[in-house]
Amino acid sequence: MEGERKRQFLCGVVEGFYGRPWSMDQRRVLFQWMQRWGLNTYLYGPKDDLKHRLLWREVYSPEEEGQLRTLIVEAQSRGLRFVYALSPGQDIVFSSSCDLTLLKRKLRQVSDLGCQAFAILFDDIDHSMCQADSEAFSSFAHAQVTVTNEMYRFLGEPPVFLFCPTEYCGSLCSPSVSKSPYLQTIGEDLLPDISVIWTGSKVISRKLTVDCLAEVEAVLQRPPLIWDNLHANDYDSRRLFLGPFKGREPQLRSHLRGLLLNPNCEFEANYIPLHTLASWYRSGAEDAKDEECEYCPDRALSAALHDWMEELSQPLQAGRQSAHADLRSSVPASRSKVPDRSERPSTFRGTSTVAKLPVFPLNSSSPPPSPTKTTGEVQQGERKRPNQPCQPNQQSTGSRPRAPPGAGRGQKVQGRGPAGGKGLLSESQVRLLVGLHHLPHEHGASAQRLLQDLTWLKTNCHLVSANSKKTTPQKVDEWHGRASRFLSLCDDIAQLHCSVVGGANRAVLYDLYPYVWDLRNTALVAKAFICWLDGRVMSDSSSLGSWRNCFHWCGKTTGAELLGVEAEPWVFKGGVSGEVQMLLPIGSCSELFTHPPPLFPTSRLYNIRPYHSKDKVELYRMVRQLHLRTQGGQESSTAHPDVIGDRCLGPCLALCPEYSFVLEDELGVCGCVLGILDVRLFAKRCQASWLPAMRDKYPSKGGNTHSNTQDLIQLMEEDQGEYPDSLLYHFPSQLRLDALPELVDVSVSRTLLSALLTALKANGSQGVFCEVQPTDRQRLEFLTKLGFLEILRGEARSREGVVLGRLL
Repeated sequence: MEGERKRQFLCGVVEGFYGRPWSMDQRRVLFQWMQRWGLNTYLYGPKDDLKHRLLWREVYSPEEEGQLRTLIVEAQSRGLRFVYALSPGQDIVFSSSCDLTLLKRKLRQVSDLGCQAFAILFDDIDHSMCQADSEAFSSFAHAQVTVTNEMYRFLGEPPVFLFCPTEYCGSLCSPSVSKSPYLQTIGEDLLPDISVIWTGSKVISRKLTVDCLAEVEAVLQRPPLIWDNLHANDYDSRRLFLGPFKGREPQLRSHLRGLLLNPNCEFEANYIPLHTLASWYRSGAEDAKDEECEYCPDRALSAALHDWMEELSQPLQAGRQSAHADLRSSVPASRSKVPDRSERPSTFRGTSTVAKLPVFPLNSSSPPPSPTKTTGEVQQGERKRPNQPCQPNQQSTGSRPRAPPGAGRGQKVQGRGPAGGKGLLSESQVRLLVGLHHLPHEHGASAQRLLQDLTWLKTNCHLVSANSKKTTPQKVDEWHGRASRFLSLCDDIAQLHCSVVGGANRAVLYDLYPYVWDLRNTALVAKAFICWLDGRVMSDSSSLGSWRNCFHWCGKTTGAELLGVEAEPWVFKGGVSGEVQMLLPIGSCSELFTHPPPLFPTSRLYNIRPYHSKDKVELYRMVRQLHLRTQGGQESSTAHPDVIGDRCLGPCLALCPEYSFVLEDELGVCGCVLGILDVRLFAKRCQASWLPAMRDKYPSKGGNTHSNTQDLIQLMEEDQGEYPDSLLYHFPSQLRLDALPELVDVSVSRTLLSALLTALKANGSQGVFCEVQPTDRQRLEFLTKLGFLEILRGEARSREGVVLGRLL
């Protein structure tokens, strides 16, 4: 045991996640970080390198050998121990001499490249054995131990040789850690100088305690090496972990062979996790300075943030590509955690492979447009040029006013231009970023505040409901105060998105953008919903909207409460974005929230809010110009300027303005969506008040008659035609998308529509439909991706039309 304690404590990084492996350039940067911070070990074992796991029998090609040799030399030149891991467990026949020969051939190849440390991994595989193995070995553990011992001896008993058992954490042990026959066999039969990998009580352990480690140390008859999944995010495509290393006291070192952190798939997201891991490691060293003797996660986080700020200001290329890198692909990466395996025979093929997730072109010769363009340049890039084909909802950019006459809270958005002159992230923004993407078992302060305020505002929205009974002014003021704080935080999230896009460090942008973008969109919906609640949500007296309907919007517990100490983090999907989503009335409609990021990011600031009467003039102007473009002609000098607006927008803005939502950017209003809660009631009100008003406004006789006016009056009457009862029974509400904008980032349009669906659901709607012309393929595709299905075709009206609907 004395010799065991004198061995170097292995502390560093394991590249062992599922998903696109890191590039060679990224690994070189990793080794620089590790050397600078005092970490000592790197374990190579990405699950999606085919020749590490699925095709483990195949040797590396000469080109791949060269890459791997360079990597090993690079690590060793920086004083790091390079551990090569192989995962043959999925299909190895333990009793096959052929398989053992191939395994030795592969390990010998890597050994000849200069590697002096190895690992054999049997994690995440089936416990069953084939018939030949069942006859040759007494148990699954016996088979694994026999092969591992043979490989260890074959390699000359290297000083570092690791073994990952199939039961690698407490929750996988049967019936328990101390009584597991599998672990008992490992402890008794595995050669004593082979170290055993362990993840703790769970796959992703919230805490590691001396008691739990003592139990596993006893059964394994050696101190384990921790494969720490605290910051691993390969199980949820919407989660990222930027928080500090936490929940592992430095005193654990005397009970461990080492600790290797398996971090985020996104390389650039790991600066703080690895920086703070190094602080933890130094705090337990015998020669630690006084200020390092006691590890404090918050203090370590502050130090890491200070250093990361400098890193964020560097003009780095995506994927940390070298300036001379031979770019081999310009195909956008998938947002999926698992890339197309057919395109990646090995992670060593090509040094310019960019880390997974962002869907921007990877070739630096065609980078995303710079978010630091002038307003005019951004405007041209963000919306299609007038001479390009466009949807019927597209608007002209040239005639937009520089600023709206007034936009409520939107003025705050407009006042914030593009992030900083050079798009540099401020320290407060980086702290916000870390707080929103903190740790798997706990949120940062900003995320906690966001969720707590949203929960409270939703629960107490009866204080500001449209037909609320008398409530004390103090309670109403409290609601408005918390709403203001919540809306301000949502604005900060929107600004954070713009600053990330506008940053000089494109490597960070590529890795973090999908997560920042996702939360920005969810926060836009939540902000619009809270704005809408004030004076618009209905109480029990409504036939459609009732608290009984309204408050099974979502579950009673938040994700953080649901997780608890014992649950694995993947019990609740989506992180902060997912929890905000589930607090909304339409939270269970995942197809409204989960979409791939846009091909090109934009730094334009957006805001979604309920319609105000002062927006009417601008919205009428938008749809009027839209109609002119779609008709391909010039406006008649005798046409009344309000005709198109009165037909497309007028009834909804006049009779149910509470279900109209406006989209605005720095230049003002740029789109809207309209909703009708109860189509039957709405049609009656149109016949009783709106159509008579329109006949008075556009008389059929006299000198004031305008050209084509009467045709449009007839169309207005047809617009209010009846829909079948069979449709309205399941889909009582309607959407109108006449002013829905078309943007480069189509997710903003989806988010605008989601805000409307949230309001309709909150006031009791169980389903919504929308009529689209059968030739409008873009609109049909847009709605289909949001979960709308075709219900009627050519049956709803006297004219042809496709009716699509979805339940809420």
